Amino acid sequence: MLAGACRPWSALAADQISPAMARLSAYMSEARNRALPEEVVEKVKQHVLDTIASMVSGAELPPGRAAIRFARSYGGEKIATVVASNVLCGPVEAALANGVLAQADETDDSHAPSLSHPGCAVVPAALAAGERFAIDGAQFLRAVVLGYDVGTRISMTLGGQNFMNETHRDTHSLSEGFGAAAAAASLANLNAQQMRWVLDYAAQQSSGIAFWQRDTEHIEKAFVFGGMPARDGVTAALLVRSGWSGVNDAFSGTDNFLLASLAKADPAGLVDKLGERYEVVRTNIKKWTVGSPIQAPLDALENIRKKRPFEPDEVKQVTVHLATDEASVVNNRDIPDICLQYMLAVMLIDKTASFHAAHDKARMQDPAVLHERSKIQLFPDAELEELLPKRVAVVEVTFTDGTQLSERVDAVRGTAENPMSREEVVAKARDLMALGLGAATSTNLINKLLALETVKDIRELRPLLQRT
Repeated sequence: MLAGACRPWSALAADQISPAMARLSAYMSEARNRALPEEVVEKVKQHVLDTIASMVSGAELPPGRAAIRFARSYGGEKIATVVASNVLCGPVEAALANGVLAQADETDDSHAPSLSHPGCAVVPAALAAGERFAIDGAQFLRAVVLGYDVGTRISMTLGGQNFMNETHRDTHSLSEGFGAAAAAASLANLNAQQMRWVLDYAAQQSSGIAFWQRDTEHIEKAFVFGGMPARDGVTAALLVRSGWSGVNDAFSGTDNFLLASLAKADPAGLVDKLGERYEVVRTNIKKWTVGSPIQAPLDALENIRKKRPFEPDEVKQVTVHLATDEASVVNNRDIPDICLQYMLAVMLIDKTASFHAAHDKARMQDPAVLHERSKIQLFPDAELEELLPKRVAVVEVTFTDGTQLSERVDAVRGTAENPMSREEVVAKARDLMALGLGAATSTNLINKLLALETVKDIRELRPLLQRT
């Protein structure tokens, strides 16, 4: 009877490997030695720079300060760097802290098709694992590219925005956890079998519920988007590196990850155009340090000002049309950098939308801002909803003389369709890092990151990343 009772579990333990998993795990294990196209190398360096700049600026904000405080109090072996601090700790804790720093506000990159923010988890995980294993810059870049490729395909296979709407589970933490695990595992030099086990432990740790949208201080959101998946990814890689085994295929067979998440999901999506389409190239860098749904309206208002320069008192009304779901995210929020009405009011007054203004909560009650804010009307638009994940905005300004100007933005500056130049990315990074690191150190760090393929040991970055 005992033997009979055990037999079903024996059958489950005889784990088969699907064609998708065989291809994915082999691709992951070979990534550390795979040459990348020049345009992909340039793009990933820009995203690493943008993410590290987000960490530095994030250190000045409440989530970042909380992350540094945690890392300092938790302790651990002094292996890995916590950016914009003097803290050294274990790689797992450093990944968590730096992930929170990178997503401490709305500065980091985003990948629209998967509804995720790859950089804020993948780069911190790669940095922690890279320091742990003394990896050179070229392999570091390949690992980051792999993280973007693997993580985003998880969410896209599940359906991205629709999956989050239907299940109330968070696409960001799912996508970014697998991406962080892939990057860290690549830097740990794991073979194909070990990669399958890393994906197993990434699946077991996958979590995240969409109620982070109720977080009013951005601390939980920074943990869900950046800190938690970066920590989990490094943990999965280090467990397997230390000798742990696991299930051979987390994406097929009985009780697999896709079945538990979305039964209709097709595992073929996990390897769709793998090695042909690099997802880092399809990832957006934000021009404005605000929530993604506000990017297009700010672009539109800036474009209108270029057509007709104006002062705030010349504006009677500003109407904004956004996709229904996008409008709900940014409509009259309490946090300045995800409040559309506040940010457009600032744009009317300042003629730009700076990082400082986007994080000045006290200014939300400034009478001049409140006056301009009263002119702004936001309309959820069902037709624009149909265009998601493409974030389109239509902004119309009515002037006091009765004239009107309208601007539709289909491709926000910084998106894959309308990318920022290297010079623009550098300018954004310099602005974000100067306050925390100083002008000279920021310049040196920028130059080092844009030549990462020549760095012999990623730990060479530490003196430039930290401050005393």
